[in-house]
Amino acid sequence: MSSESMGGILGAIVAAIVLAMAVVFGPIGQYGKPPRPAKVEPAPSAAPAAPVAPAPRGPIIREVPNQ
Repeated sequence: MSSESMGGILGAIVAAIVLAMAVVFGPIGQYGKPPRPAKVEPAPSAAPAAPVAPAPRGPIIREVPNQ
């Protein structure tokens, strides 16, 4: 075997390994995409929740000193 044919064989092996790694770790198909979030559907018999009173937005001053 000459060095050119040996280099061609080794080059083909390296190219096959690189291509396989690109397919495994690359964004091809569903492998490279993040999973889709699951849809949450409300139960048909669930009653709507009562509205909650809003929280106070600042300090409440009850008495003002007269000085």
